[in-house]
Amino acid sequence: MSTNSKTQYEGVEKLHLEKEHNELYETALDFENNKPGEVKNPLAGLTKAEIFRNVETYAQKYELNDIVDLLKKGALVAQNPGHPEAIEELSARELESIQAEKTHRWRHPKTLYAMVALNSVGAAIQGWDQTGSNGANLSFPQEFGIADTGTVCESIGNCERNSWVVGAINAAPYMALCVIACWLLDPVNHYIGRRGAIFVGAIFSLLAPIGQALAQSWPQILICRILLGIGMGLKEVTVPIFSAENAPASIRGALVMSWQMWVTFGMMLGFSANLAVSGAGDITWRLQLGSACIPAIPLLIGIYLVPESARWLIKKGRHQAAYNFTQGGNENA
Repeated sequence: MSTNSKTQYEGVEKLHLEKEHNELYETALDFENNKPGEVKNPLAGLTKAEIFRNVETYAQKYELNDIVDLLKKGALVAQNPGHPEAIEELSARELESIQAEKTHRWRHPKTLYAMVALNSVGAAIQGWDQTGSNGANLSFPQEFGIADTGTVCESIGNCERNSWVVGAINAAPYMALCVIACWLLDPVNHYIGRRGAIFVGAIFSLLAPIGQALAQSWPQILICRILLGIGMGLKEVTVPIFSAENAPASIRGALVMSWQMWVTFGMMLGFSANLAVSGAGDITWRLQLGSACIPAIPLLIGIYLVPESARWLIKKGRHQAAYNFTQGGNENA
């Protein structure tokens, strides 16, 4: 083959490969049928026989043969969520339940709302933790000789140093959240789940404020506030994820964003607690720092009374447990 012929052949082959790649790419993305910003439904284009075959394979793999018919119906609904009435396999009751998700978007099991309530408590803890130290700043620096204003610190030239110390104590939870908690989030969630991560965060949120209230020196307060930041970090990320993974799509945005509302509610509670104990004398700052442990108690007790995230269970390969939890059963059943 001459050099020119070889060059032409390579050019044609390159164009052919590029055309084939572009066709595959366009088919995968399906620009004509996809709405902007949405991923193509993985079940789109499959025949009913193909869907049933895939469901049977899945059910056999994860020992779900006893609900294979239900899984088949679910797959058909997932393939055509906008028109469930066209699915002849659905009973009248099943069709009514599916349509009720749109017509009665807030009609859901009590377990879901119990989970949302606990997550709201977790958000309120976050707000209370942030404001518990505000009132205490008026008195604990004097208690430990680290006041950054007044004649005492001015006479010995410690005002600037004390200002850094008080600032470090106030900033410690947020620094710990950034430097420590953010690196712990993924492994903690991976190994003990959403509920486990929230439970651990609640332990920190319970013990750290008590430790601050009982502190006998400012380094002890600093250490307790570092621990508080770890708890804040575990809850701050995990609670919205837990809400999102359990909430139906129609109300997921409202439930996840309720985190912000309940954080500010917790801030109000924190300021209210500061004001309520402002006349307690020498122990005022202790009560103000320690009061943040109050909302951690119901979260610590209640978090294992609600189901684990079914999506997390599926991620861990526990498909039967995920189904049992959606039915209000035990994950070990």
